[in-house]
Amino acid sequence: MRKFLVVIGFMCAATFVLGGCNKEQAQDEAADAQPEVVAMPANGTDKAAWKNYLVSVVMQNMQGVKTTRPYVYFVPMGDDEAALADRDNQLSNVQTVVARGVVPGNMLAFGGPDSAITADLIIEAFASANEGSFKDVVVLFVGALADQQRVGEALAPSAADYRFVEMK
Repeated sequence: MRKFLVVIGFMCAATFVLGGCNKEQAQDEAADAQPEVVAMPANGTDKAAWKNYLVSVVMQNMQGVKTTRPYVYFVPMGDDEAALADRDNQLSNVQTVVARGVVPGNMLAFGGPDSAITADLIIEAFASANEGSFKDVVVLFVGALADQQRVGEALAPSAADYRFVEMK
């Protein structure tokens, strides 16, 4: 009976060790895979194409991010009622996240067809961020060079790791 328990214990230990090897191999394979590069859509109203583009840019800029699910915010353009409502909802969501804080190692990514509108949303959302509250959190802004500096200045007090990618 005693030998039987030793054999079962050995088999369980071997199962755990081998299971861990498969996970490491899968993680190595995932790290080696290159993210798909998607061209910036020409049509500013094609939300699906813009979301695909934004996800592509985010996946290319995940260096140093410890989670696999960043917070990605698509900011629609336009002055119609639906676009304004979408942006108001987005702003409210981001303000709630900023007020609660984000665990270090995460990423918040922002982008949309109109860089100025996206920049305004980021600036307004981070206006109430506590000093140093986003240390070791990556904030990615996909936008135009003209908006890069003002977003960086708005994020500076939060100590976020600010990254900018020019829309191309």
